[in-house]
Amino acid sequence: MDILEQLGIVPVDYSVLESLLGGYKSPSNKIANLEREGKIVRLKKGLFVISPNVSRHLLSNELIANHIYGPSYISFESALRYYGIIPEHVFTIRSVTLKRSRNFSNSIANYEYTAATSTYYPIGIRQGFIDNKYTFLIASPEKAICDMLAFTSRLRLQSLKALHTYLEHDLRLDMSYIKNLDVNIIEQCAMVGKKRKNLNLLYKLVKYECL
Repeated sequence: MDILEQLGIVPVDYSVLESLLGGYKSPSNKIANLEREGKIVRLKKGLFVISPNVSRHLLSNELIANHIYGPSYISFESALRYYGIIPEHVFTIRSVTLKRSRNFSNSIANYEYTAATSTYYPIGIRQGFIDNKYTFLIASPEKAICDMLAFTSRLRLQSLKALHTYLEHDLRLDMSYIKNLDVNIIEQCAMVGKKRKNLNLLYKLVKYECL
């Protein structure tokens, strides 16, 4: 098996590639050649992923996003689409991070990271799985919706009706899913998150739907 193929779809930094290619006279030149040949893909400075043509596996934007900038977890529309709760395809992979907000772009996708406080960040994070071999961090459906309500600019909801309209018509959320949401996660977010009025409205909406 090709040494690159063994790396699979997990992003690797420059030093790992350099050590794996230590048998070459100039590992740095070899890395540059591999990139030119399309066998490795640069995600950002010093971080690469093996091309699907070499690894024989599709790339995972979720896994890539976790590695480009972290700690972070997939959220917003990216998580909602992953769960099949919204119908639209997502072209920017959006995440929440403990670091400052950042954006990255490469040949694969655009990646956007929104900063959260240390008290809000860990609520409602779960592991996603790829082929029972790779894992990544992603918001639960409840946390992804809370992140939308807490971090969307200029979103100030004044009533349950306004919230319902936002979820159904702006996000195009499958409203039948509301009754499946965990109110405990929403309550925790409302206690420490931004735009607590928005989050408390979501808590009330879910409680009402569960009656």
